[in-house]
Amino acid sequence: MTLSILGQIALPVTSTDRAEQFYGDMLGLPKLFRYGDLAFFNCGGVRLMLDGGRDKVDAGTGVCHYFKVEHIDTVAATLQARGVAFEREPHLVAKMPDHALWMAFFRDPDGHLLALMEEKR
Repeated sequence: MTLSILGQIALPVTSTDRAEQFYGDMLGLPKLFRYGDLAFFNCGGVRLMLDGGRDKVDAGTGVCHYFKVEHIDTVAATLQARGVAFEREPHLVAKMPDHALWMAFFRDPDGHLLALMEEKR
């Protein structure tokens, strides 16, 4: 047996409506469907499930979901124009032998840490 591709990632949220607006309208992820307090989005073939209706959400310490992008500065500027507040603007994280790794960090309405990442060649 070999595990390979993640099929789905679940995130607890306090308000499905608010999270649906953030991930769909602000981040621009394609919405797949909604069932009650569960909203599902497509993240490049991996399904993101927002599990709503929680009284309180503890955003995981040391947990971050990274979105691979091209042209990180342009994507970050587009998200900022939609109201996304970045904790760290796009910046060089590491120089690898074949690319430079760039990242930018922000949070969703429940405090989950999210990031943009680009491998510039």
